[in-house]
Amino acid sequence: MNYREAGVNIEESYRAVSTYRELAKATANTSVLNGIGSFAGMFSLKELVNAGKGMRDPVLVSGADGVGTKLDIAFRMKKYETVGIDCVAMCVNDILCHGANPLFFLDYLACGRLNANVAVELVKGVATGCREAGCALLGGETAEMPGFYDEGKYDLAGFGVGVVDRKNIVDGGGIREGDALIGIASSGAHSNGFSLIRKALPDLDEDFGGMKIGRALLEPTRIYAKPILRLMERIDIRGMAHITGGGFYENIPRMFNTDYDAVISTGSWTIPALFNRIAYGVSRGFRRDETDDSLKGGEAEAAGMDILNADMEVRRVMFGTFNMGIGFVLATAQEDAAQAKAFLEKSGFPAWEIGRVEKGARQARFI
Repeated sequence: MNYREAGVNIEESYRAVSTYRELAKATANTSVLNGIGSFAGMFSLKELVNAGKGMRDPVLVSGADGVGTKLDIAFRMKKYETVGIDCVAMCVNDILCHGANPLFFLDYLACGRLNANVAVELVKGVATGCREAGCALLGGETAEMPGFYDEGKYDLAGFGVGVVDRKNIVDGGGIREGDALIGIASSGAHSNGFSLIRKALPDLDEDFGGMKIGRALLEPTRIYAKPILRLMERIDIRGMAHITGGGFYENIPRMFNTDYDAVISTGSWTIPALFNRIAYGVSRGFRRDETDDSLKGGEAEAAGMDILNADMEVRRVMFGTFNMGIGFVLATAQEDAAQAKAFLEKSGFPAWEIGRVEKGARQARFI
């Protein structure tokens, strides 16, 4: 018996890696010292400590994450190239919350049986995400594990490393009562809450504004690094939150390091129609009886769903699970709010003043 007879196709792996090498090369910069194929990736920090860069006390900031069950949507829709962007975004948006500039990213791709064409599409998305974030795809791992993962299923995760000068670390210490909370638009559901989405929206072929709703769900996570880092050069950003799993209730208070509340003004931004459709499925799930196994609803009924007028239980689930159209939140001085919104809008990132900071118990409250 050989390795291939055990279920591992080395030749297929070689074919995938040869393309990975070119994808990674397109994200490299002068700090990358070697290419894909070595035992480890190398990244020089010399440029970061040059006096001209002003990085006198560089601090590395890291984050790890995965795409999660959104991958199931990609497999069912046979559309693989966007979830790699999600993988990068989930990591770099997290490290951005502390003011870090993303440097490099490594991915981990695991499957039961490797199909080089699918693997390349997945990693192509990773490379696209790295270019959007301004970081290098430094390396990764493709693991074929027959008998462990179902054939045709892949898992995708990774981690990113960024850098920030110690004096510029954003840790919430500068947040004050009365500060403005600026919400920046998401691109959709991003990569959180898909275990619930898959229950609420069982039919991925359902029409949603002229497209299959499965395609709408695969819209990749927005990467906020470039505009936020530029904005940090213009104003004092006192706190940042990436709205991921746990929604508003869990994530916005994470920017505080003392006892403040995030007071959110409902209606201060327009909730995208996708979340109304998800909420419709969630609400039917709450009220269905034992003889009703379907969460499907007519398009007209779903379109008429209004989250802000829904049952409190539905609203709590939605704002406690999803980003609801706000993918990233900044805390700024009130006098800087208008400039921040204008800059973000000009950069192609719609933004709203969605609330304020008040003394409290480190929670999100809605008014």
